[in-house]
Amino acid sequence: MIPLRANTLPHSRVFGSPDMLIGVISDTHGLLRPEALLALSECEHILHAGDVGEAGILESLREIAPVTAIRGNVDVRGECSLLPATEALELGGKLFYLVHSVHDLDIDPRAAQVDVVVSGHSHKPGIERKNGVMYLNPGSAGPRRFKLPVSVALVTLGEAGAEARVVELPI
Repeated sequence: MIPLRANTLPHSRVFGSPDMLIGVISDTHGLLRPEALLALSECEHILHAGDVGEAGILESLREIAPVTAIRGNVDVRGECSLLPATEALELGGKLFYLVHSVHDLDIDPRAAQVDVVVSGHSHKPGIERKNGVMYLNPGSAGPRRFKLPVSVALVTLGEAGAEARVVELPI
């Protein structure tokens, strides 16, 4: 298998340079909280990992920074249904791959030289490294489900590589 970079994957784009702050949000389900906007306010690019729920959410996020979004399982009608199911893009020299549910991952991230796999769906935030790949789920920024936190994630790209942290929203 030939290793792939962003310019060879379907739905791929290249943005930015090193030393950037990337915001990651998912599972808004039609609710964009002011606390989420505040947490993402310094970001240079925002990734939405699906279950947007309403296209106006993406427009509000675009007032902060460029947005790359994919559709989730609730995005079955309207403009959000037209979003791609997956997306690959290079930010600050790192290859990000977005898929709503990590269980639907349709590539071998390591073979494709993906640095960060971004997913949502479970509403459970988490950061894990496997085989040199970071797997990042920002959790849900929309309606609270179960006793899970309402959260987003921030990824800092710099000389040390990609470093992520989950930010629980004070709601």
